[in-house]
Amino acid sequence: MGLLPDLKIQRLDLPSFRAVVGKIAEAGIGTEVQAALSVPEGRLSPPELGRLLDRLEIAIEESPSPEHEWRSLDKVFSTDRLASLLGTSSPSVRRYSSGARSTPDALAARLHYLATMVGDLAGAYNEIGIRRWFDRQRSQLEGRAPADFLQGEWNPEDPGPRRLRDLAQSLTASPAT
Repeated sequence: MGLLPDLKIQRLDLPSFRAVVGKIAEAGIGTEVQAALSVPEGRLSPPELGRLLDRLEIAIEESPSPEHEWRSLDKVFSTDRLASLLGTSSPSVRRYSSGARSTPDALAARLHYLATMVGDLAGAYNEIGIRRWFDRQRSQLEGRAPADFLQGEWNPEDPGPRRLRDLAQSLTASPAT
């Protein structure tokens, strides 16, 4: 989603988790998790930290952040390809990504969906692999390519996009594609 562009994480520990949550909270997401993490070290049990991580994941899933997501996806896709996947025009992508116009809610939802799916794919592919993933026919999709499900003004809650998201998420749990 582009929320952690400059954050380098060297260890998986409470200070690192606080740093990540702090960066995400700067975008207005997960501020209640940030507040819950402000207790002294040693006061949060592993199960409590797990619950906070679950709450943060839900907050991220439910919180489009176009100003960050445009920048993040501009690094992966060309303007024309991004426009095609989002069901809008290239000039509109340029206006929205530059901040010249506010991103409409329906487009922000598609942008957020795409950003989170690219995040899932990044666990298995580099940027070239991510771009190719959308065009490669998949047996799990009856020989169709993922991009075939992202045509026109689609909705992330539609069956096709939901199926794609499940497929992308499954890649982080399995080495097979």
